[in-house]
Amino acid sequence: MTQNQPPGAPRARVPGPQQPPPSYPRIRVGLWKQFLGIGLTLWTLTAIITYATKSATPLPTLILLGSFLVPVVFALWAYERHGRDLGVNLILGCFLTGGTLGVLGASVMEYQLPRPSMWMYAGTGLIEEAVKLGALMYVLRRHTRIRGPRAGLVLGATLGFGFAALESAGNAFDAAVSLQGVDLRTLLQTEILRGVLTPFGHGLWTAVTGAALLAYRRPDGHFRFTAPVLGTCLGVSLLHALRDSTHGIALWLVARLSRAGLDRTPFGAGRPGHPSGGQDHLFALFWVGGLFLVALAGVAWARSLARRDTTWRNTP
Repeated sequence: MTQNQPPGAPRARVPGPQQPPPSYPRIRVGLWKQFLGIGLTLWTLTAIITYATKSATPLPTLILLGSFLVPVVFALWAYERHGRDLGVNLILGCFLTGGTLGVLGASVMEYQLPRPSMWMYAGTGLIEEAVKLGALMYVLRRHTRIRGPRAGLVLGATLGFGFAALESAGNAFDAAVSLQGVDLRTLLQTEILRGVLTPFGHGLWTAVTGAALLAYRRPDGHFRFTAPVLGTCLGVSLLHALRDSTHGIALWLVARLSRAGLDRTPFGAGRPGHPSGGQDHLFALFWVGGLFLVALAGVAWARSLARRDTTWRNTP
C-alpha cells in the first residue's frame, strides 16, 4: 500500500540523457577582443623596449607579434561569429597548414618571375591565389561534408590570414635586416602598414575564392573547377595584382601629371624613384586612393556572397 506525499514535498528527479561532450575544444565568446587588447599591449611594450635598449634580442618577438596579431584576431572573430560548427581543429589546420603550404608554394613558383614589371604583379597574384586555393583543397580533402559558401568564406579567410601572417613575418625580417644593420624604424613602419592592410588582403581574397570553391563542391567531396570557380580565381588575382602595383601606378600618375624627373614608363627599368617636394601629397593621394578602391571592391564582393547565403545570415 502506497502513501500519498503531502503537497509541496520534494520529488526525486529522474536524470535525463547525458549529452556527450564535444569532440573538439571550444573557444569562449569574446576571446578575439581580449587577444587584440593583450597583443597590442605586448607589441607596443616590445617596440618601446627594443627602441630604448637598441638590442636585437626582442626582434623575433616584435616581428612575430606584429605579424600574427591581426590575422589571428580576424580568424578568431570569423570562427566565433560564423564558424563554430566547423570546429577548432579545422580552423587551426587551415591557418597553420594551409598558410605554410601557401607561402612555400608561392615562394618556389615566384622565384623565376621578372622583377619588377607588370608581368611580375600579374604573375604573383595568379600564383599566390592558385596556391592558396590548392592548399585549401588539401586541408579539406578528407572533410567531404564541408560544403557551401559560408564554410568557404570562413575557412578561406582563415587560410588567407595564416598566409598573410607568415608572409608579413618574412617581409618584416627583410625590412629589419640590411647591410648596415637593423633598421628598427623601417621594421615598425612595415609592421604597422601591413597590419592595417591585412584584413583587406589575403584573408579577404581567399575567402572569396573559398566560397566559390565550396559552393560548387559535389556531395561526395570532389571539387569542381567550374567556370564560376575559375572566373572568381582570375578576378581575385586581378585585385591582388592591382593592390601590389598601386605604388608603381601612383608614381607613374605623378610622373604623367607633373614635370618631375621620374620614369614615365610604368614598371619600366626597375622601380622608379620616390617623388619629392610638393609631389609627396599627390603621390600619397593616388597610392592611398588606389589601396582604398581595391579594398572596397574586395569587401563588396565578399559581402555580396555572404548576403546570398541564408546560412550566413542565420549564424549569431
